[in-house]
This record gives sequence, C-alpha cells and structure tokens, in this order.
Amino acid sequence: MIFPIPPDPTIPMSVQDQLTALGLTLPAVPTPVAAYVNCVRSGNLLFLSGGLPIDGEKKVIGKVPTDVSIDEAKEGARMIILNRLAVIQDEVGSLDKVKQIVALNGFVNSEADFYGHPQVINGASELLVEIFGDKGRHSRTALGAASLPLNVAVEINLIVEIEA
Repeated sequence: MIFPIPPDPTIPMSVQDQLTALGLTLPAVPTPVAAYVNCVRSGNLLFLSGGLPIDGEKKVIGKVPTDVSIDEAKEGARMIILNRLAVIQDEVGSLDKVKQIVALNGFVNSEADFYGHPQVINGASELLVEIFGDKGRHSRTALGAASLPLNVAVEINLIVEIEA
C-alpha cells in the first residue's frame, strides 16, 4: 500500500497551490472597457487599474446596503481580487513573483448614510492574506462613492511589488 506524503509545512506552497487549496480559480483576464490598460509596470511595481465585480454573467450591481447586502458586496470584493490576480499573472507569468501587495484602494457604491465601507473592503483584504500570507498585508483606503462605473457595488485597484 502506498501512503501519500503529507506536505512539508516548512516548504511554502505555490500561490496556485494555495488557490487550489482554497477552492478558487482565476477568471479570464478582463478586457478594458475604455481608454486604459489593466496594468502598468514601473520597475518592480505593478499599478493595476480598478477592477469590477463582473465575471461573465455574475455581477454585483447596485448601491450598498440598499440593493446589495454587505455580505454580497464583500463577495464582490473577493471576485475583484481574483480578477486582479488574473491580470498580475498575465503580466508577469506567475503569481509566485509577487513580493508584496503594497496598497489596495477600495470604493463602495453606497448610500450617503452608509459607513460600513471597511467591512465591504475587508472581503478583498482578507482574501489577499489567505492567498499570500504576510505578502498579502497592505496599506488600504476604503471609502464610499455616490456612484461607480456600470453601477457596480465595489471597485478596487492595487499596487503590487514583484520580484526583479
């Protein structure tokens, strides 16, 4: 009988292995819908344009918390992170080249009296730490907006440091 060898906890998993362990897959890289690009590289930094919670027919649309619950918007923020990771992988070839998630800026399409923006953007921040561990810890802005493109509930952009 052959017994599987358990993973060695001292050897870090690849990011792809971590995504698989979490039951996550990356979507197709989205095509920009206006006069911009998904990502600009400057030295070892990637500046990612704002991602939207749209994956094929799955969309998180509307104002938080009136049209979209906090939990639904939080899930939309997680969708965006997977979308942005697909862009990073497309740009550098492997998510294992991510050295640090430097900054995350999150915008929530919300009612004027809504103050739970950090709760929504936590969906993105928490997922980055689940995937990258300490490399996923980042500085952050979480704020409300009167409206967002295509009436999405959340928009997120990233700054990511990659290995030389």
